[in-house]
Amino acid sequence: MNKGIVVTGDISGFTKISAKEREVIISSLKDWAITWSEPGHFEFFRGDSFQFLSLKADEALTRSLQLRCRLKNFLSKKQKPVLDAKLSIGTGEISYFGKSVLDADGQAFHLSGRSFEKIAETRFRIVTDNDKLNKQLEIIADLLNIIITDWTGPQAEVVFLLLEDKTQQQMADELQIVQSAVNNRIKLARWRETERTLNYIISLLNELL
Repeated sequence: MNKGIVVTGDISGFTKISAKEREVIISSLKDWAITWSEPGHFEFFRGDSFQFLSLKADEALTRSLQLRCRLKNFLSKKQKPVLDAKLSIGTGEISYFGKSVLDADGQAFHLSGRSFEKIAETRFRIVTDNDKLNKQLEIIADLLNIIITDWTGPQAEVVFLLLEDKTQQQMADELQIVQSAVNNRIKLARWRETERTLNYIISLLNELL
């Protein structure tokens, strides 16, 4: 049996935007997911809910963070994000995979799904089959979520590109702003602390895969 990471989530604030805007954001996320996920590994269901599977901890965490960045940057011209996502990340065995993640089963799916049902205000939760590790991950994820929740649209836009391994000058050129503005957004997003925390979580999950 393979081990993997299943991310279950939904879009927060989805009902606050128009039907046309909802169609645009779902289409955009689907197009983005095609560029990095295997066929059937990323699917939407019930409108604003989604699930994706990854066999790599770095990909699962990076894409989860990028997904929140894309949502935060949507309709955020006034720098106050309209959308975000609640995410439940489960790690464990993948015992069956059919045509897509919606036709699959295994420990990772169970942990992710059950944990998602318990998410209230927290928008980031990581669960494994190790209760002691789960307590540690809960504290780390809660602290990381405080930083992520405070990101403005422009800050999230830059973090997304950082996770694409873009240099500051490349980001400046793409966003049509000066390099110093990029650097300022990175500092305000507290990327140094975010990156260290993200890498630590990835190292913990890698030990389970």
